[in-house]
Amino acid sequence: MAAMKAKAQIAAPPLPERIDQLSIKRQELIRPILEHPREYVLLSVRALAQRLGTDPATIVRIVRGLGFESYRDFQHHLHELSLAFATALDTMRAGAHHDGGMPGYIREALEQDLKNLQGLKNSLDARRLVALAKRIYAARKIILIAGDLAAYLANYFEYQTSVVGLPVFAATSCGRIAHLARTATKQDLVIAISFRRGLRQTVEGAQQARAKGAYCVGIADTFLSPLARICDEIFLASIESTSFAASFTAPIALLNAIVVTCAQYRRAETMVVVKELAEEQRKGFRWYTA
Repeated sequence: MAAMKAKAQIAAPPLPERIDQLSIKRQELIRPILEHPREYVLLSVRALAQRLGTDPATIVRIVRGLGFESYRDFQHHLHELSLAFATALDTMRAGAHHDGGMPGYIREALEQDLKNLQGLKNSLDARRLVALAKRIYAARKIILIAGDLAAYLANYFEYQTSVVGLPVFAATSCGRIAHLARTATKQDLVIAISFRRGLRQTVEGAQQARAKGAYCVGIADTFLSPLARICDEIFLASIESTSFAASFTAPIALLNAIVVTCAQYRRAETMVVVKELAEEQRKGFRWYTA
C-alpha cells in the first residue's frame, strides 16, 4: 500500500503540461533542475533558491504549480528523475574520489549492493509475490520481455522456472518481442524488465502485449519508468552502482524471491520434480567425475 501511495505521489503530476502553464521566467528557473536532477536533489529549498538566484517562496510556489504538495515531494521526484536518467558517466563520477584507495572503492561497491538489497527487503510485499505466483501458474504462457543487459535476467528466470515445467518464453530481441507480444492473449502473463528510462523494445513490447489483453508485470528501478504507467503492477529493484556498470544484485534477488514463491506455492508438485532432479544431479552425464 505504501508503495502504491508513493507511486501516486511521484507519478501524478503531468509535468510537461504543468510546466507549460508556468510563466516563462519560472519555466527558465525550473528546467535546469529537471534536466540535471542529480545536481539539485540534495539541496534544501533555501540552498536551491540561493543557487538559482531567487527566493525560497518563489521555489515553493513553482513546486506547487507543478502539482507537488510540498518541496519534499518535489525532492522525491528529483530523486526518481536522477535514477531514471542516470548514465554510466553519472555513476562513475559519483565514486570519482576515495581516500581509501582501491580497497575503499571495493568496499563502497559492496556496501552499495547491500544497500540495494536492503531496500528491496524493506519494500517487498510477500503477499504480492504470492498473488504473482498464482498468476504464473494460471497463465497459458509467461512471456519475459527484456533487452540489453537485462536480457540476462530474463534468461536466468526462464531457466529457473522452466525446471518445474512452467511455459516460460524469454524474448530478448526486437523480432522475438514483437512476435510474442503480437500473439499474447488475456490468458497470458507478461513480465517486462527494464531499468532507468526504459529500453524501447521492452516498453513497446509491454504496450503491445497489454493492448492484446495480457496481464503485464513490470520490473524497474523507479516509479518514473514507463513500465510503471504501462503495466498492471510494478516491482522495484535498485540498480544503483558506484561504477559505470549497473548492479543487478537486487534484481536477481527479486527474481529469486519469485522463484522461491513459485516453488513453495505448489510444493507437492515441486517436490516431484526435485526428486527427479536429485537423481540426475547424482548420476547424470553432465557432471564431472574424476
